[in-house]
Amino acid sequence: MSWKSEIDELHQRAALADEMGGEEKVARQHEFNKLTIRERIDAIIDPGSFHEIGKLAGVGQYNDEGELTGFTPSNFVFGTAEIESRPVIVSGDDFTVRGGSADASIGGKRNQAEGLAQDLRLPHVRLVDGMGGGGSVKTIQTAGRTYIPMVRGWETVVGHLAIAPSVSLALGSVAGIGAARVATSHYSVIVKDSAQMMIAGPALVDWARLGNVSKEELGASRIHTRNGAIDDEVDSEQEAFERAAQFLSYLPSSVDELPPRTECSDAVDRRDEELLSTVPKEARKVYKMRPIIESVVDRNSFFEIGRKWGRTIICGMARLDGVAVAVFAEDPYVYGGAWTADGCRKLIRLLDLASTFHLPLVHLVDCPGFLIGKQAEEDSTIRFGSQALATLGQATVPFCSVIIRKAFGVAGAANHKPGANHFRFSWPSGDWGSLPIEGGAEVAYKAELAEAEDYGAHLAKIKARLNRVRSPFRSAEFFEIEEIIDPRDTRPVLCRWVNLAYKALRPGPTAFGYRP
Repeated sequence: MSWKSEIDELHQRAALADEMGGEEKVARQHEFNKLTIRERIDAIIDPGSFHEIGKLAGVGQYNDEGELTGFTPSNFVFGTAEIESRPVIVSGDDFTVRGGSADASIGGKRNQAEGLAQDLRLPHVRLVDGMGGGGSVKTIQTAGRTYIPMVRGWETVVGHLAIAPSVSLALGSVAGIGAARVATSHYSVIVKDSAQMMIAGPALVDWARLGNVSKEELGASRIHTRNGAIDDEVDSEQEAFERAAQFLSYLPSSVDELPPRTECSDAVDRRDEELLSTVPKEARKVYKMRPIIESVVDRNSFFEIGRKWGRTIICGMARLDGVAVAVFAEDPYVYGGAWTADGCRKLIRLLDLASTFHLPLVHLVDCPGFLIGKQAEEDSTIRFGSQALATLGQATVPFCSVIIRKAFGVAGAANHKPGANHFRFSWPSGDWGSLPIEGGAEVAYKAELAEAEDYGAHLAKIKARLNRVRSPFRSAEFFEIEEIIDPRDTRPVLCRWVNLAYKALRPGPTAFGYRP
């Protein structure tokens, strides 16, 4: 007695699964400059580390004798793997089989992938292409009935966000639940030109009499990386895989661990002379914030997230003496760095990410306040700004701020974490108050100016008088600011702080779950 015939059938079925949708469909995938799901998995993981689960799921074709004559594999592939020697769950849609729509066992496989990521407390990398397992009208005929939408297992997708890192890559035309799976993650990337994301495709939009539009017009990367639905766009799938691995490298495998600390080859006492003259003395002149960030963190460690939306606030992760930190800073080149509704939304995501995965927070401050004006009011800026300030107050990790220039108004109060004791520094260029002198003097001294013989001359006298007490050194006398530092000392100061902050970190879940 031997099981050789069954083992032969096992290998036969596995070989048929490897063929995916067949040579023609695979060739068509390549024509659109897209890899197949199996090529994608091989490209993103450590070589030889993939252990597939559910490879034999699909639809078999049999002759009258019950012998297998053909096999269409399930269009969802998943399993365990390693990325940079760390275990992960990786899953993805096989667009060569019915465009990734619901098919044989895909619901069960997708739920199993999400469930294993949650129960094993592992990062999950989703390679989304197509419907992401959503249904189509053809499913009605296959099932013999219609169904009431329930999105079974969605509580697992959301619950995982509070446990382990989740990355979603939009690698093709993503719609329906596939789009929701991309958005419900800690970090998302879309490939420019070859991928789009939409709630529903062009045919359904046309049927609803909402216009005859293409996939690009509906869901191009330029749309969703400007409105915040997707974090970043890249030029190729390989770049998407690299971004995913880089993002994960800053985070622990789960909330039960601290972020991995790397060896730092960049001197902690490095002082960059350029910082001494970076900020112009003329208040209306701007400067570039990103070079300051790059200068004070470990060299080449800044990983920006969401560069093309909410652009008044720069958000990302970096390292200080090898410790992973979350960094945010205002961008003086965009509305002077004023907080917008979108900027606040982006900041909330970063603050939640930092709290969830134990990343100390660094704020390089140049905030003139909330953006003002009619559009800002229509965008509900104060609502999202208040949420951002509340989220900062709720953050469960150490916080440190360096005031580079402005800190005005309610938004400017983010130089301080409410209810916490933390380090706060200022450059000599620091300038703060409830309102800038330039814009507030005429309001504050309205009555006095109305009685003046020469309005302009008297206003100039008032501003000169106020400017004499504007110096941050006056604030330091009253302990309004704890330390004023030489800009060149910013990196040494932050590295000293982060080593104290790292000792204060504690692994474990936060009091609230991550909100996608």
